[in-house]
Amino acid sequence: MLQRLQKIIADAGITSRRKAEEMILRGRVMLNGETVTALGTKADPERDHIRVDGRLLRGGGGRVYILLNKPVGYVSTVSDPQRRPTVVSLLRGVRERVYPVGRLDYHSSGLILLTNDGELANFLMSSSSGVPRTYQVKLEGLPDSSDLKKLEEGIVLDGRRTAPCQIRPLAAREKPWYEITLVEGRYHQVRRMFEHIGQPVVKLKRVRIAFLTDHGLAPGRFRPLTPAEVERLTNWKGGQVGKVPRSLRLPSRS
Repeated sequence: MLQRLQKIIADAGITSRRKAEEMILRGRVMLNGETVTALGTKADPERDHIRVDGRLLRGGGGRVYILLNKPVGYVSTVSDPQRRPTVVSLLRGVRERVYPVGRLDYHSSGLILLTNDGELANFLMSSSSGVPRTYQVKLEGLPDSSDLKKLEEGIVLDGRRTAPCQIRPLAAREKPWYEITLVEGRYHQVRRMFEHIGQPVVKLKRVRIAFLTDHGLAPGRFRPLTPAEVERLTNWKGGQVGKVPRSLRLPSRS
């Protein structure tokens, strides 16, 4: 069955459909031995030979969706030039090629999604998705309530105001814990927000993505999402990005 090349690449878990289009335009995709640069090009994923950056594209046998509790000391990438351990190395028994949806920095811990569904990943990482992420942070000192209110209302980072967020105290100690819920995900946003009010983050962990929580999921462990969870994410707040594929496969539990 003929399909657009960008859809085939996204379905194989290489990247999102939008980024696949960029790869085609840059001449990084070959179809049956010839470089393709036209976005309207179609191919049969079962019969045609498709190469991306020289690597032969092979069907992955279905979509995979994984929720992982990342420990501190792992990078949220498929590979690392510094040879640090990656989150993918924690997925023992998962044969499909998956990649992280968004990032958690090396010194942070908590929930991260991994999938080979490029379309869903692109939706969840977009600023318009409105998917909330909840973090628990330990601060260097006790912030003023007025400063916390400023963070909740939005501050200017990199020339743009942050979206409103919610902050609540968890533990009143010398180095207190707070919970913060965001609906956007800029580079190191949580850490930079608290640095903005003079209270560096000592520890940070993500405990919730949308309705998914870390309950029962120890650091370093993972579980597959259920079909119902995938459907709920796919249709988050009515923003449907596609139907749940019938070929959804659940990898072995950790």
